[in-house]
Amino acid sequence: MGWYGRTEFLEQVMEQGYLFGCCAVNLREVYAGLRPEEEDRAATFLSSLEYLPITPEIAREAGVLRRAWMKKGQTLSYTDVTIAAGAFTKEVPLLADNRKHFPMPELRLFPLPERVG
Repeated sequence: MGWYGRTEFLEQVMEQGYLFGCCAVNLREVYAGLRPEEEDRAATFLSSLEYLPITPEIAREAGVLRRAWMKKGQTLSYTDVTIAAGAFTKEVPLLADNRKHFPMPELRLFPLPERVG
């Protein structure tokens, strides 16, 4: 899969004055999916982001979200509810590939351009 257009998209968003952040869960997901030759470039990019720790408040919100969606018949991953809880708690939009991983209608989702290739 190619990422054509995503780098340019992120550069345009940064030029508009937006800051990007991540948490430990994001870092784990990125490194799990990297090819060895991508690690240096990814490390440079990730080190430019604001780091948002997973606080007890975020962990609690993640548990509440997962429980609520399980009651609706949809089991969301711990990763996704933790990321969503961080966005809710910090009151920031979330950049994401796939709305189905983040079905919360109150979540401000900022979709990334589609992958190509």
